[in-house]
Amino acid sequence: MVQIAEKIKTISVIHHIMKQFDDSPIVRNGNSLIVAYDHGLEHGPVDFEPNPESADPRHVFEVAKHDAVTALAVQKGVAETYIEEYGDDVNLLLKLNGNSALPERTDYYSPKQCTVEYAVEELGAEAVGYTMYAGSDHEDQMWKEFRKVQEEARKYDVPVVMWAYPRGNGIEGKAEYGGDTDPAVISYAARLGLEMGADMVKCKYPGTKEGWLEVEDVVGEMKTVMSGGSKRSDKDFLEDVYTTIDAGGNGIAVGRNVFQREEPEELLDKLEKVIFEGKDVGEAL
Repeated sequence: MVQIAEKIKTISVIHHIMKQFDDSPIVRNGNSLIVAYDHGLEHGPVDFEPNPESADPRHVFEVAKHDAVTALAVQKGVAETYIEEYGDDVNLLLKLNGNSALPERTDYYSPKQCTVEYAVEELGAEAVGYTMYAGSDHEDQMWKEFRKVQEEARKYDVPVVMWAYPRGNGIEGKAEYGGDTDPAVISYAARLGLEMGADMVKCKYPGTKEGWLEVEDVVGEMKTVMSGGSKRSDKDFLEDVYTTIDAGGNGIAVGRNVFQREEPEELLDKLEKVIFEGKDVGEAL
């Protein structure tokens, strides 16, 4: 009887966590605007060249104080250095894994660099993020790491955001592979997030509303956000964001389209109208 009671308690806790996700600080009116700033690790300083000021983390933390931003995603070292100063104004999404673009690798793998325990207890993270390269030769190892992340996050009652990036030898060499914006590939990667217990998935934009609808058709109640990608004009970017929201998506996780701009607050004002106020592109502009 004790074992049954404990099992029921565990199930109740999990259901409570999933239901409470909308109450998380990284969500506003059901949607999210996450500023991603892990590019210094993943891509290197080259991503800061269009706006050299963005190489200074303090500049991006200041940007993330904008009312539209629900979380700032950074790696452990950046959080350790700046979160004490900005913790009252910025919700921290701690990115738990990552690697550099320097080595030659046989396939994609993103090693774990931080634990959920450290992210929450030492850094005060409101959520954690994990990149998953489904299709890589190293997928099985990454799933083992993700399982530990997901279960530890449940204990700490913080949401798990999966960077759902399907790529690697397992899919890229197949004749039917349509590239990393193929809706079928993106949908499969997003579904994996649901199957493995993510609370939200960050996915590449498939190029059309119909493509994002394919994603929404397979993710159940899990939240989805569009990956911002390379910098483009306000109008083009806002159109992609609006289409994502209109198709049932829950916002964006955006880096370069914000911090590479000299006046990022202007774009954040417009994004706030589209993501949280239900405005179309014309009204936002």
